[in-house]
Amino acid sequence: MATNNTPRKFDVLVTNASDLQLLLESKQITSLEIVNEYLAQIDRHEAALNAFISIAPRDRLLEIARGLDDERLQGRTRSPLHGIPIVLKDCFMTAPDLGMGTTAGSWALAGAKARSNSAVAQKLVDAGMIILGKTNMTEFAGMKMTMMMPGWSAYGGQTLSPYVEGIEEGETILGHSAPGGSSTGSAVAVAAGFSPLAMGAETIGSIITPASRAALYGLKPTVGVQDVAGMYTLTDFFDSPGAMAKCAADVVSLTEILLGRRLSSPNMENWEGLSVGFLDPRVWKTGEEICRQHEGTAEQMVEDYEAAISRMKSSGCTARYPVELPDTSELTVDGEPAIMPIAFWDFKNICIPRFLDAFEDAPVHNLAEIVKFNQDNPEKCLPPPYTEQNDLLKALNNDDKKEQINKLKTGLWLTAKQILDATFDDEKVNIIAAPADSALCVHAAAAGYPIATVPLGQLGYNGRPFGLCLVARAIGEEKLLRFMAAYERVSAPRAVPKLLVY
Repeated sequence: MATNNTPRKFDVLVTNASDLQLLLESKQITSLEIVNEYLAQIDRHEAALNAFISIAPRDRLLEIARGLDDERLQGRTRSPLHGIPIVLKDCFMTAPDLGMGTTAGSWALAGAKARSNSAVAQKLVDAGMIILGKTNMTEFAGMKMTMMMPGWSAYGGQTLSPYVEGIEEGETILGHSAPGGSSTGSAVAVAAGFSPLAMGAETIGSIITPASRAALYGLKPTVGVQDVAGMYTLTDFFDSPGAMAKCAADVVSLTEILLGRRLSSPNMENWEGLSVGFLDPRVWKTGEEICRQHEGTAEQMVEDYEAAISRMKSSGCTARYPVELPDTSELTVDGEPAIMPIAFWDFKNICIPRFLDAFEDAPVHNLAEIVKFNQDNPEKCLPPPYTEQNDLLKALNNDDKKEQINKLKTGLWLTAKQILDATFDDEKVNIIAAPADSALCVHAAAAGYPIATVPLGQLGYNGRPFGLCLVARAIGEEKLLRFMAAYERVSAPRAVPKLLVY
């Protein structure tokens, strides 16, 4: 074990983008220096955590940083995040001149060449942000093999939590040592000090779960309000890209760029106009088969949840606890399951074709070729213990009719919306909250409603952070962001990992 005593310009583990922007504006630092600090942290810890699939070439990063520094000296700043680094989940295409590929975690897309930046990546570049690298993700956002550990891909390997010493042997898929969620690499990169900001993407829980397990603030905006051109999505029905950061203000700034509208307000850090209904954590929790509990873990999560509610009430939050919401068994259409049929159909018929068409050149051109590539290269594409591609095969063989899927989409959307709206209306609240380790993200995804997460606590068992998740009605991002800011003001600082250099 060794330590690196090189003097640092700032502490990458706690400094956020808002702090960096103040340093830039006061000429205490340059974007070039900022990039070098994050690259040094990546050098120290990436080998142990495996957060990245690719990192941009250093000479290209430094060239971009110098250019943005020159623009600042000339009095030109493109946005509040001008000259600030960010990392992107490897589902967002980046143009060849940025020096990174786009794989969605699959060897079948290694070496593929994008025509241009995805719509999201282009917004970030236009805002003067510096894309440091592409982060690891669950391969095809989980649409490869059932019960594959989140944060694992054949191309990128397994991403690990910076808070926990590895994944326990025999761990359940969202157990307390699992990093959790398709956007795991992005969450780990921010928590480990590799970048102040990250982009993730969520189908059901893919931002909320890893962000909460990295003590981050995160937001999945309303489904359908962003341009997903040049981006891998698992579905059009559930998916939405969103921000992860160490503080609420950074999520606001990044989300304003993504949505192209102002979301901050003068009363950003108080509870005025917000009313929150909290679900019972004894009911709203992850099942033992998904997250195995250990001595004291379940009890601590309930205690910290209820303590947070008391703290928020004392600070002026209008809170109702407990409120009730039907569980996910109600999310059917005439008694028929809808979530997985929609996912398989969208993936096969909309999302994979659109994603592959956005490449100028790629080793594979359709879903059948991806499946065959994996079959032909099992040593790297299907290594133990993830030797199957049963979900890809289910999607390939899916023969559901568009009319039936459209019926399921309409029915599921109406059902989820009616369930959530009934609680909003009956309890007279505009936010519904639950433990992040719960199924509330399923309701939000089915209704297309925005969902956010904030840090809550850190397990005494192994140091794993956990959080709250919050749902608002469609286009209710500002309410969630205001909750984040008010909550952050009355809460203890987020947990910071204790990293070692080996």
